[in-house]
Amino acid sequence: MAALRRLHQAGRTSTERTALAGEAAADAASAALNRPAGPDDAGADRATQEPKRPKPPKAPVEDHTPTPGDPQAAAFFDCDNTILRGAAIFYLGLGLYRRRFFTRRDVARFAWQQAWFRLHGAEDPTHISDAQDTALALVAGMHTADLEQICEEIFEPVIAEKIWPGTRALVQMHQDAGQQVWLVTAAPQEVARIIARRLGMTGALGTVAETVDGVYTGRLVGGLLHGPAKAAAVGALARREGLDLARCAAFSDSANDIPMLTLVGHPYVVNPDAALLRHARAMGWRVRDFRTGRKAARTGIPAAAALGVLAGAAAAAVAIRRRHHA
Repeated sequence: MAALRRLHQAGRTSTERTALAGEAAADAASAALNRPAGPDDAGADRATQEPKRPKPPKAPVEDHTPTPGDPQAAAFFDCDNTILRGAAIFYLGLGLYRRRFFTRRDVARFAWQQAWFRLHGAEDPTHISDAQDTALALVAGMHTADLEQICEEIFEPVIAEKIWPGTRALVQMHQDAGQQVWLVTAAPQEVARIIARRLGMTGALGTVAETVDGVYTGRLVGGLLHGPAKAAAVGALARREGLDLARCAAFSDSANDIPMLTLVGHPYVVNPDAALLRHARAMGWRVRDFRTGRKAARTGIPAAAALGVLAGAAAAAVAIRRRHHA
């Protein structure tokens, strides 16, 4: 099966996989946006509104002020270290570990890959391949509903306290202007939708795992929504929603997202890494740093890919339990 998956990806160029990942994310986001409301959506609305919290602080006065009621303008927000303190996959992984869905050996391997990234400042392709192959092998044949349920249970309790208030204010600024506001992340779309919904955002662009009749096939559609793939997803969504990217804003902490930031007329860098900060200063982009004390730890794509491993392990555990009780 691993050989078949490699062949499946090998048949496309890197550019084609990037475009496919972006189109798949935009398709999934548009489908969720246009889905008729039902009982599950009512529950989601309640989750978004409760518990009530004070209105976020106002954004700094020197920020770009969105034009109220502009149907062709939108805002796109990265997740890790931009909206959330730390990485979404860390919180999900911790929740899964506490539920004993994966082992200490898994934790040790992912920790080593993360340490390597922080030491070298770049992703090791073998680490990415390792995490992705394991994830796809585990998730193949599992029902999407199982994964979504687990993500919901783990993520809802932790999201509110991990939000950067400053970034939340920027989100609110665009919401108050009546604009579409989108989350854009390498995390799976199942996780991305939970975070976006909790913040009252329009929707989310995330990594899409291929499914047939609600069951994971064990393949990604194109690949991880990372780097240029995020820009491809934003461009694809803009075409579907009739957005003018020159009137849109984007926010990120990572140099990996320079393609997405370059795509819009109003790029922001939030809690930036060193490479993005240098680029932003050279380009004259706005910089917002909401961190205090020690800067948040960087999280590389091996950790983002490992999310699939952890989620796949959870889905596998659910399936095993069902077989034992059948």
